[in-house]
Amino acid sequence: PRMTADGDPALAAEGREALRPRGRKAQLESSQLRPGWTTGACACAAATSAFVALETGEFPDPVGIALPGGREAAFALTQWRLWPGRAMAAVTKDAGDDPDVTHGAVVRVMVEPGEPGGGVRFAGGEGVGTVTLPGLPLPVGEPAINPKPREYITANITAAAERLGVAPDVRVTVSIDDGARIAEKTWNSRIGVLGGLSVLGTTGVVVPYSCSAWIASIHRGIDVAIATGATRAAACTGSTSERVAEELYPGIELLDMGDFAGAVLKYLRKHPLPRLAIVGGVAKLSKLAAGYLDLHSHRTRIQPGHLRQLVEGAGASPELADAIGEVATVAHAVTLAGEAGIDLPQLIADSARDEALAVLGGAPVEVEIVVIDRAGKILARAH
Repeated sequence: PRMTADGDPALAAEGREALRPRGRKAQLESSQLRPGWTTGACACAAATSAFVALETGEFPDPVGIALPGGREAAFALTQWRLWPGRAMAAVTKDAGDDPDVTHGAVVRVMVEPGEPGGGVRFAGGEGVGTVTLPGLPLPVGEPAINPKPREYITANITAAAERLGVAPDVRVTVSIDDGARIAEKTWNSRIGVLGGLSVLGTTGVVVPYSCSAWIASIHRGIDVAIATGATRAAACTGSTSERVAEELYPGIELLDMGDFAGAVLKYLRKHPLPRLAIVGGVAKLSKLAAGYLDLHSHRTRIQPGHLRQLVEGAGASPELADAIGEVATVAHAVTLAGEAGIDLPQLIADSARDEALAVLGGAPVEVEIVVIDRAGKILARAH
């Protein structure tokens, strides 16, 4: 697979513009690690090629697709086959230099005609898990093909249908060879995704990193902000939180914190900025609220026990406290608490702010916590 250049400028060595390019891009350039592709991107490429073959009899190979953020990519097919009324294409996942357990997995997609006017519909094949617990961004019983990959798979099939002058009314079945076995190396079963892997990928691109290089880029960003006289910065966990931060505070200096909350707070303790906003998803910031400074899902699990303590402090019934103490996802806990009139995101924001201030150790930094959901909706703010 190959990716076209996305046009971002290189991270400047000095000056305010050093913070404007996204941190993952800058960190990647400094570490020379090779990016890869998500299972969602691979499924999108296979689905697009199979759809075209279903209509024309020919599989585009390599097949070009459009990914979020204006990226375009082309993928070689691993396998393809055409039958009367259905087409299958497969792509082998290349995760680049990221230590991804799904690297080398074969993602295959079967495309068949669907109900007229029904649009693109999704099904899970062998090796793709099924959602069995509430709290995930998909209903219980659905195949674990996340909303964002569904969105760009649908967009690419729709674009191909428009070029061919046909309707995009198809059933798309995604499978992953040996997915059930590979899933045993993930936390899928702990969050209620059973029987296989999830098809993930917000951007379609896997950006690898080394911890030391990422942390160094965070420190450099803070240094540049101080040197250029910035008074406010936003430490963000990802691209959605960056968008929210810029909407709240246009022109704010962005620090690509990722999972390294401790790297931001400990450095600011010795090199303070007047104001810091920490913006992130409710699950990641619940870990900060519980006292964890590394928010990565592979190194820190969510803490239902701490969520239980928060709702107990807000007057939750014993039954609700017990239920929240056993949740598999923070989103499920938020739903349960909300049904009882308890604003758990606000409790998380307040607790996360307390933890951040504790790490800062009295440094002259005003801290705001902004908790968002997957779509970027603000759930809570603690000033």
